[in-house]
Amino acid sequence: MARGNAPRDSYHLVGISFFILGLGTLLPWNFFITAFPYFQGRLSGANSTAGSPGANHTSSGPADAFNFNNWVTLLSQLPLLLFTLLNSFLYQCIPETVRILGSLLAILFLFALTAALVKVDMSPRPFFSITLASVWFINSFCAVLQGSLFGQLGTMPSTYNTLFLSGQGLAGISAALAMLLSMASGVDSETSALGYFITPCVGILVSIGCYLSLLHLEFARYYLAKKPSQGRARELETKTELLQADEKNGIPNSPQQAALTVDLDPEKELEKELKPELEESQKPGKPSVLVVFRKIWLVALCLVLVFTVTLSVFPAITAMVTSSTGPGKWSRYFNPICCFLLFNLMDCLGRSLTSYFLWPDENSRLLPLLVCLRFLFVPLFLLCHVPERARLPILFPQDACFITFMLLFAGSNGYLVSLTMCLAPRKVLPHEKEVAGALMTFFLALGLSCGASLSFLFKALL
Repeated sequence: MARGNAPRDSYHLVGISFFILGLGTLLPWNFFITAFPYFQGRLSGANSTAGSPGANHTSSGPADAFNFNNWVTLLSQLPLLLFTLLNSFLYQCIPETVRILGSLLAILFLFALTAALVKVDMSPRPFFSITLASVWFINSFCAVLQGSLFGQLGTMPSTYNTLFLSGQGLAGISAALAMLLSMASGVDSETSALGYFITPCVGILVSIGCYLSLLHLEFARYYLAKKPSQGRARELETKTELLQADEKNGIPNSPQQAALTVDLDPEKELEKELKPELEESQKPGKPSVLVVFRKIWLVALCLVLVFTVTLSVFPAITAMVTSSTGPGKWSRYFNPICCFLLFNLMDCLGRSLTSYFLWPDENSRLLPLLVCLRFLFVPLFLLCHVPERARLPILFPQDACFITFMLLFAGSNGYLVSLTMCLAPRKVLPHEKEVAGALMTFFLALGLSCGASLSFLFKALL
């Protein structure tokens, strides 16, 4: 549909709302992975409040017997893959508002439960089981939420896609900063952990408010209308008005308008022109999904490979890297700053770059090459300063090496993820963009699951 008569995004409220919604979709995941020390403290058999989110724990010892880092990463991505697949095929069966608001409310409830568990004393194994179950269900709802929002973004200008992805990047920064504040706060570990887990609950509440506001903004309603036939009718009515004006001057502007002059009944012609689009919208979901997949498969494959590399080493391997400078303040803050905060800052910067340029374009062979080069980061991180190892040597003990690798690793992840998500809708027809957005969300989850699975292998190689 032509967008020349679209209303303005007053005060950029729609853009801000999508940015905050992006933030809300990844807050749960980021707050879980940056709170590994808290969970390891609980799983080590210490008291219920052992380990604030920013406490200085290592990955060795009793807590490592659970392989908590790897399991949380894997069980975060498997339901994301499963429910994103279902969302790709069944997104038309449940109203969008129900999917989005229902998912946000469920995530809010489950994260509130996680915060409440800070006050509950229990043995490590039941706590481990409850936490992993919570991780599973939270990410199931996150999959539905992301798939629905990416589907909506497929009908929006590409700038809003970039804003949404930038918001997702900020989620990691928020979690890393919350962890650092927890470390520097000086309050007892229970209060620190409780405040840490309440923070994403507030973020989810703000996200709910932003989505509700979208339903009342004219700009959002114009692009997110779920009745394409009505929008098509409005477009054809506009064409008819233009035709009537041009007929007075004897100037048909296009073959479509020239064809409209043949029949004297505008309503009949409107119905005739709407018929192919109505038939298209009534086709089963599966054939249309396959048609769209044939158009975007290379971009989708690139997205899978980007996340496969990223999740195979982050955070399972990178969170184990320690400073080589010895005990001290820098050693305590090294991993929170150089692993989590630095990754999320560079990831957010990389995602934001696509607001200024999209290079390489969707038809370039350079994109797959750049994506494949990221596999070099796997051996580089495996050879960094991880003291708990039995097989591979340490070839890059210097802190500067790890920081350099992380800068390139995180920046390339953010940029390539945002680039592929922006290029996919450009390869399909306008009415296929929502399906393309849902499919790309599925392949995003596929890449995350592949990477999470490989993290077990790479950790064993150490």
